[in-house]
Amino acid sequence: MPGKQPNLFAFNDVSALTPALRSYIISCQNAGLTRHGVFKVAVSGGSLPKTLAEALLASPSLKKTSSNSTNSNYALVKSELLDKIPVAQGQPVVHPIDVEYLEDTQELADQYEKTLVGSFAKGDSVKLPIFDLLLLGAGPDGHTCSLFPGHPLLRETDAWVAPIEDSPKPPPRRITLTLPVVTHAVRIAFVATGAGKKEIMKEIFEVGNGLPCALVNEAAGDRCSWFTDNAAVDGVQFPRRGFL
Repeated sequence: MPGKQPNLFAFNDVSALTPALRSYIISCQNAGLTRHGVFKVAVSGGSLPKTLAEALLASPSLKKTSSNSTNSNYALVKSELLDKIPVAQGQPVVHPIDVEYLEDTQELADQYEKTLVGSFAKGDSVKLPIFDLLLLGAGPDGHTCSLFPGHPLLRETDAWVAPIEDSPKPPPRRITLTLPVVTHAVRIAFVATGAGKKEIMKEIFEVGNGLPCALVNEAAGDRCSWFTDNAAVDGVQFPRRGFL
């Protein structure tokens, strides 16, 4: 693996993991605010929004539901986290997809890329957006975002946002940040917990084998950190780091 290796932080359980994740996110936030006065963060779906709520909110036991949370990362993040942020603490600016283009994934991706250009470029020529932090999950097949093992989309080098029509995980039609955008972030944090993840974690950290999560590790090096519980990395032969 070129350069420095990713940071692997393993905790006894999720309750021990969440304070460390909170501290890490706040550190990334403060660095972003110092750097350019804003904190630009992207969050994936799955079980991650619930873990973020436990890390960032005082009362994570409160839970709201969303009618389309199964298929919408934004709905998950909104119901698990954003809706619970007290108004007095300020509300983040969120850029969800434009549902007007749901039937045309290429146009949906193009429109979302325009949104990102408006946020990151502002009239300047920018090759790639630079998020202050990407918060990601790791699928049981080693996918992250909607970047799946062996998919041609992993070779995309020009687009910031790309459509996928044949996702092996429902729904089949999606859009995703591309691999160069993911690996270009200032900081990347994966959250992976539970014994069900240990086999894929072994493959990600010991073999690589072109898995999307492994490709992020290889490209980002020590800009990438993994927050796991011990069950998820049981038997994984990769050095753990202590979280300060």
